[in-house]
Amino acid sequence: MGTISCCMVYLCFSALFRPPINSTEFLDSRVSDDLKREDRNGDCCRGIEHLELWGDAVKWGSEYKVNSSKDCCLACKGMCSDDSGPCLCDSWVFCGDKLACGDQFGECWLKKQKDTLEPEKRDSGDHVVWTSGVVFGRGEGIVGFETRYGTFHVKLLPDCAPHSISYILELLASRHCVGCHFYRAESRGKSWDPEGNHIEHAPYGPPFALIQGTLGSYGTVFKDIPTEAFPTIRRGSVAWVDSGPEFFISLANHNEWNKAYTVFGFVLTEDMEIIERIAQLPAKPEVWSNINVAVLENPVPLHVRRIKRSVGNLKL
Repeated sequence: MGTISCCMVYLCFSALFRPPINSTEFLDSRVSDDLKREDRNGDCCRGIEHLELWGDAVKWGSEYKVNSSKDCCLACKGMCSDDSGPCLCDSWVFCGDKLACGDQFGECWLKKQKDTLEPEKRDSGDHVVWTSGVVFGRGEGIVGFETRYGTFHVKLLPDCAPHSISYILELLASRHCVGCHFYRAESRGKSWDPEGNHIEHAPYGPPFALIQGTLGSYGTVFKDIPTEAFPTIRRGSVAWVDSGPEFFISLANHNEWNKAYTVFGFVLTEDMEIIERIAQLPAKPEVWSNINVAVLENPVPLHVRRIKRSVGNLKL
């Protein structure tokens, strides 16, 4: 019965997002602090295997060894000040295969990139014995999602979802996102208040308080995103539907979804008014696997951009 129940929950969440087959510094710190409180098990300290990042060493791995990639990641994070400003370390490289690494087993190289949104890769592939990851300090790793209704800013989470962020950085490097757009929009209705809190005794949808779209870009190869960290869906969470490239942005705190989706970013609080505006656009009702949804009458094109201006007090 437990297995059947889990399957039903998964199918319900999947159907919620699947149409029929035919068819600022303070703000940034709030995101970081919320994740720290929730990530008690250190799940948001992940890297990508078979990847070696280059960059200037701030601590040499030949003189510094640790027991795991997580420990290496935590060491890098430890060089990020709690005050504003960039991290002294923003990338790490670890050798964790005892047989393949030989004398380099346990080496943890802490590095500094010239451009955190375009980390320098030395090598990648199955023959590479290293695992690497990136860390964004406060004010770093924020990109613009540009729409005709305004540009909202997303804080990326490479330590929680490194494979996801690797793809987002590919989109940035390609300088286009042809085909990226929002196609579904549902307001908070009477179920959630303006801060995203669920109203007692109100239903959990529909509407489901979200906007949904795709980051599948023509000319950019998308590979299914593997399972990554599952923080609780909060107001402003940016998460994949299944393995992508379909994704959604939540307008509410969805504790009832039980950490079912990979979260790879958060919309800065001051920009949520843009998300709210899109959620109020004219939409037509559709039924996806017996679930009532609202599909935009006119899809909203989307572009992912590097930021060339300040966001509040952030210099990006």
